[in-house]
Amino acid sequence: MMNTFEYAGMDTLLAGSFRAAIYCRLSKDDDLDGTSASIENQRDMLEKFCEKQGWEVMAVYQDDGFTGLNMERPDLKRMLKAIERKQINLVITKDLSRLGRNYLQTGQLIEDFFPRNGVRYIAMNDGIDTMRDNNDIAPFKNILNEMYSKDISKKVHSSYVLKAQKGQFTGCLAPFGYKKDPEDRNRLLVDEETAPVVRQIFGYALDGHGPNYIRRRLEEGKHPCPTWWNRKRGHRNIRTKWEKKDPENGRYVWDFSVIKEILMNPVYTGAIASQKTEYRFKIGTIRDKKPEDWIVVEGTHEPLVDKKSFAIVQEKLKSRQRPGKSGEINLFAGLIKCGECGKALTIRTTHEKFPKRIFSCKTYNAYGKQHCTQHRVEFDTLYALVLNKIRECAAAALTDSEAVADQLTNTCEAQQKGQREAMERTLAKDGERIDVLEKMVLRLYEDMVAGRITEENFNLLLEKTQKEQAELKAKVEEGRKRLADEIRLAVDARQWVESIQEYRDITELDAPTLNRLIKEIVVHETIDSDKTRHISIEIHFNLKPIPEVEQVTG
Repeated sequence: MMNTFEYAGMDTLLAGSFRAAIYCRLSKDDDLDGTSASIENQRDMLEKFCEKQGWEVMAVYQDDGFTGLNMERPDLKRMLKAIERKQINLVITKDLSRLGRNYLQTGQLIEDFFPRNGVRYIAMNDGIDTMRDNNDIAPFKNILNEMYSKDISKKVHSSYVLKAQKGQFTGCLAPFGYKKDPEDRNRLLVDEETAPVVRQIFGYALDGHGPNYIRRRLEEGKHPCPTWWNRKRGHRNIRTKWEKKDPENGRYVWDFSVIKEILMNPVYTGAIASQKTEYRFKIGTIRDKKPEDWIVVEGTHEPLVDKKSFAIVQEKLKSRQRPGKSGEINLFAGLIKCGECGKALTIRTTHEKFPKRIFSCKTYNAYGKQHCTQHRVEFDTLYALVLNKIRECAAAALTDSEAVADQLTNTCEAQQKGQREAMERTLAKDGERIDVLEKMVLRLYEDMVAGRITEENFNLLLEKTQKEQAELKAKVEEGRKRLADEIRLAVDARQWVESIQEYRDITELDAPTLNRLIKEIVVHETIDSDKTRHISIEIHFNLKPIPEVEQVTG
């Protein structure tokens, strides 16, 4: 039975002066409460309540499927803006937990934001009305609501961890190219309608093409984007901006980020990788986990791409083939760059009696020697050097593959150990500081409520603390990504040895071969006092932890 209460007397006199907003919220966890917690039931209950009191309902705000642990709710934000514009002076919810389950943020709304903007707040079933002296229990209800959410969060997280350990898929939508097994929603099956498109995307990437090139080919081939497929199958009712602009042809326009996400998703190798981030109650994701801390289960479903090809594609997300002015393809386009300024080395033909094709630094060409040196390398020299190096590596791998793989692994680990340890210490220190700042925010709020600091000082300190929090979290996130990259470099030596062996007898280079084998070519230049140029060329192979280095004197 609902714990509602009647209003009379003064409320009847003031009925015409209230401009009411009804706020309803339902999170995924609230589905467990049955139909009594549904959005429709909340709205109907509150509309009848307002009608009985004679209050005009200016708007109904609904956040369906949003947690109450934070303020990131679209309709809640809309309602707060309407309050600031003085369009609303009465807010009604079914109970306090509908407004929020974070006792700090919910308390700030009730004790600060609403009074400051002249808003009366009523939580109908909890008997809370800020116009009356019956609100002493509100802070305790806030805390109990948060404790309930924390308990639910732990249970849900434990459930996801257990499913991850079993190699079960827990996403809302199956990745493009797959579908959920009708008999087991945590298992993926190949979707024969869309899987060929995924294989085609990886095929383009293996040939050195980037997302922009790939999306043009998909549009030309009239392959609908994932959003269209999800809508067709009734999973989502969302349209891309291209579909809104051109309902007929917009379905064939793919977003750059969608293609990139497909190319980076290990699910296409037949593996389920879960628990990649560290989650904290109320805050959400706070940092990426180390790859060795992920829960990875191999062989959970049929792969659409082999692991070797997937590893190569991770380094091939930029277009590798760009036609020159004469229409020819530069074999090294997208692969070769300056070791000093980091810009690409561009190719041109010299105006000599016997013209040569040469590479030179893009910065030098545009701004001169004050900004970078030429880093000149002849095309024929680079071509011969790379071809010979591929053949040499292949021959060595065939002679004693185990010895070559062991040497690569040991050398890489020795080089990276100190750098990795220093980075881990920095990340640990930053993580501890974030924890301290979170406790400071809680103490600041308690001090303001107790009257130990003014509201003005609270807001100043809160802004300063939150700014430092945001900067540290961004720094930690970037550090985790860099650390994951460092760790990943120390593996796959044996896989590289296996992949290079078939090229012992290669006689000429082409763009697909270069892009399958090589990650990048870095050119360094030093100039002696007698103007002699010394060129050092680093060839970074895919899957090979350390580069091959060649010296050229000009």
